Amino acid sequence: MHRQKLFFLILLSVVIATLVTVSHAKGWSTAGVLRFLSTGARPPANKHVDNNANAPLAPELVPGSWINSKALTLKELRGQVVLVDFWTFGCYNCRNTLPSIKSWDARYRDKGLTVIGVHTPEFDEERETENLKRQVAELGLTYPVVTDNDYATWKAYGVEAWPTVFVLDKSGRIRFQHVGEGAYSEIEAVIQKLLAEEITKE
Repeated sequence: MHRQKLFFLILLSVVIATLVTVSHAKGWSTAGVLRFLSTGARPPANKHVDNNANAPLAPELVPGSWINSKALTLKELRGQVVLVDFWTFGCYNCRNTLPSIKSWDARYRDKGLTVIGVHTPEFDEERETENLKRQVAELGLTYPVVTDNDYATWKAYGVEAWPTVFVLDKSGRIRFQHVGEGAYSEIEAVIQKLLAEEITKE
């Protein structure tokens, strides 16, 4: 009986360690891991909506502390293509996406793209605004970044993993969503397509 309990504890430890490793590798949130355990459902794959008529209106950004910008709203950004990047500075996967996001900001900002980093923390040190400001400077981010310490914007968008990118068209509708690293060429093609589109009158 003692051996069975010991074996069970060892097995449980291995399973937990594996889940922690996988969740960090994939950037899954705790909620995403629990959802995977209970239902087997993984974070969604790319979502691409070809036309404005079928695309959902993006939820407004919940107020937070802004870095590199005054407070922005999606309503006032109508007429711009907006890339919303949900990230946190302690996430390895998030850091891997930043060179591409910085490049798009540099190349397309003057052509009508606004990049907004929504910083939704995983750990306590990531909740401190001063720590975030220091990391934003060290990472060379010059686009607007807003804190989301209460996960309000994260929940409004139904995000489950870091990083998650949304691309909004000039009417403020979600036309593309990607979870995790990669798909850089596809995301850039969406940005280019939406910049070329005429704004749809509401």
